[in-house]
Amino acid sequence: MRRIAVVEGDGIGREVIPVAAAALRSLHPDWEQIPVELGLERWRRTGTAIDDADIEMLSSCDAVLFGAVSSAPNGEYPSVVLRLRRALGLYANIRPIMGVSCDLVVVRENSEGLYAGRERIEEDRACTERVITRAGTERIARVACGIAARRRKLTIGHKANVLAADRFFLEVARGVAHCAGIPLDDAFIDALCLDVLRRPERYDVILVENMFGDILSDVAAFHVGGLGLLPSANLGDGHALFEPVHGSAPDIAGRGIANPVAALRCTAMLLDHLGDRENAHRLGTAIDRVMAQSILTPDLGGTATTQEFGRAVLEEL
Repeated sequence: MRRIAVVEGDGIGREVIPVAAAALRSLHPDWEQIPVELGLERWRRTGTAIDDADIEMLSSCDAVLFGAVSSAPNGEYPSVVLRLRRALGLYANIRPIMGVSCDLVVVRENSEGLYAGRERIEEDRACTERVITRAGTERIARVACGIAARRRKLTIGHKANVLAADRFFLEVARGVAHCAGIPLDDAFIDALCLDVLRRPERYDVILVENMFGDILSDVAAFHVGGLGLLPSANLGDGHALFEPVHGSAPDIAGRGIANPVAALRCTAMLLDHLGDRENAHRLGTAIDRVMAQSILTPDLGGTATTQEFGRAVLEEL
């Protein structure tokens, strides 16, 4: 029996994750779902957003289905997401973007760059150190090459014409791809963002460092209808966490209009990761069929509520 940690988090996470968890339960009623509360609302109630016991619980599960957590006001506690990535060793962020005109995968390094946590605020300035290491680049490049080996080719996005760290990232990643025999090209990240919007069919697997990957995948969401439809996997050598690319969206939380597609597609990625490709495909097909019936949430021009969309998917399943 599998054990899946279910973290609703904050904001619309509390609306879309129950829909995803219901779909998972319909496909695997034998799997244990373990609720874990993390984030801003817990911090407001208890003074703690996440603790060591939470990390231990998440580490003991086969996978984590994660909603979204809101940032602390005035930085009053460290980022829950960054702590999870470090504690669970989730160095690879896989973001598939698949639409009518777009079928690509952004592979984002998840532990270094400007999100490495080396920051300080002084009286007259604030400094954030951008960290790119050989070990970190080699391991994310190996992940990207593994995905590209099952697809067509690899593109490396960078700013090597300006930044020394990017020249290093490009050189190391090229070396890994060469050893793996993966067809390779590269592009400056600003031009790449524009070209992905104009000619997405030119791209297949795109490898990028942390912040560039965050921006590029958000830009590419244009092709599928927005962030409400994009899932992601956060993978390490021993743990896996699946979360929608969108945030907690407090401006629409509690209104019942959040799009649960990203959370549902996260569930499909979770199933695939755990070896159940048949049900992963079934869930993906059910989502597509519901959308083809014009059962859509307001962000896509429809009138369906979060729960109505979820019920339609369950009926398809």
